[in-house]
Amino acid sequence: MTPREVLALIREREIQAVDLRFMDFPGTQKHFTVPAQALSEDSFERGYGFDGSSLRGWQSINESDMLVVPESDTAYVDPFMTRTLVLTCNIQDPITRQDYAKDPRNVARKAEAYMKSTGIADVANFGPEPEFFIFDNVRFDQNEHEGYYHIDSSEGQWNRGRKRRGPATNAGYSIRHGEGYLPVPPADTLQEARTEIMLALQECGIEVEAQHHEVASAGQCEIDIKYGPLLKTADALLMFKYVVKNVAARHGKTATFMPKPIWNDSGSGLHLHMSLWKGGETLFAGSRYGGLSETALFAMGGILAHARALMAFCCPTTNSYKRLIAGFEAPINLTYSYRNRSAAIRIPVHSPSAEDKRFEFRCPDSSSNPYLAMSAVLMAALDGIQNHIDPGKPLDKDIYDLDPAELDDVAKTPATLEESLAALRQDHSFLLRGDVFTDDVIDTWIWYKTEKECEALRQRPHPFEFAMYYDI
Repeated sequence: MTPREVLALIREREIQAVDLRFMDFPGTQKHFTVPAQALSEDSFERGYGFDGSSLRGWQSINESDMLVVPESDTAYVDPFMTRTLVLTCNIQDPITRQDYAKDPRNVARKAEAYMKSTGIADVANFGPEPEFFIFDNVRFDQNEHEGYYHIDSSEGQWNRGRKRRGPATNAGYSIRHGEGYLPVPPADTLQEARTEIMLALQECGIEVEAQHHEVASAGQCEIDIKYGPLLKTADALLMFKYVVKNVAARHGKTATFMPKPIWNDSGSGLHLHMSLWKGGETLFAGSRYGGLSETALFAMGGILAHARALMAFCCPTTNSYKRLIAGFEAPINLTYSYRNRSAAIRIPVHSPSAEDKRFEFRCPDSSSNPYLAMSAVLMAALDGIQNHIDPGKPLDKDIYDLDPAELDDVAKTPATLEESLAALRQDHSFLLRGDVFTDDVIDTWIWYKTEKECEALRQRPHPFEFAMYYDI
């Protein structure tokens, strides 16, 4: 859609407000709104000013002025707000008019440009499978004298003995622990909400492949988005989170993309299906393992070789590593396999078609900044192809049933965010090629995650410490 077509859409749909959206450095969507009449064709070049010093990890107070520059081809009508059009924006310096290095969307744009410059591929397709929870209610707080959280879910096994008001509120259809995969209503209480999310996404231009209940008992959901180019898919994931949270709110519930909100149950991942294309032809179909090409195997080799550093972007919260523990279908061993979902990289077998050949990186979770996470994965895959990195032998057995000695030579995912950040500090030169990630981006990311998250959590007593140590 061109700027002129956007203005025509505004007139056609009688739009009154234009919402300008972008993503801050850690990965939270931001916005401000202008009247529809304030948008002109020049606006798509001129941009709008805002205070960059008030956003996490960005400018200092003495250089706070920045620009948001809307992209016309991202326009869609907001399904929740009155006569509102949404535009995704890039961030620029108002003086030099250069794209801002720490704008996550700019990193993704540069990753695609670098890929094309190598001549290896002209399209990197990603198909995301975001998982999330929808709860009835959540309460939490942390201050000097208390720290707690409380989750309420009508599907939660812990609630099946609770006396509730209203007709048939305890009908005995609660989902058993670990048996939440694909139940039908009435056990699946979120079918209507997920369908509403699916329809809203399609109305906004995002093609959905499927939606269903996931394994965890307390309202875990998955909605799979059809694959598309990196930047377009990252934009879609921002819209996805917005739609999910607003539909949940419309139903009087709350949605979270926190990887592991419930102890002793499955966490939420963001499995990324990936393939590279050139001239309209896939580069991943071949006669090697799993029906893949040598190029695809080298791409897997690059991702596995750099996986510990990638985790700093793909699993970027302290909570991410509470998901990455043995069991619960979490991929903690850095290996690959045909069909086996317990491997970090899985080769799907859904279709023998060459166009469907891809692999699935299962480590990322939905707390990640999609622009940074997918860009980092692409850069690792390109490095694997450029340097012919061998992914090693596949592991086709059930990893969780193997003797410990059989896993001695299999690399493991980091156990903490601190470990991932340390790996990123040691291994990030592949991310700097083409100026995709800059040293400033890497340093700021490590600083922010260390000081604002790792260190902040380390300083605070944990509720479980009282259970372990209060009477010591």
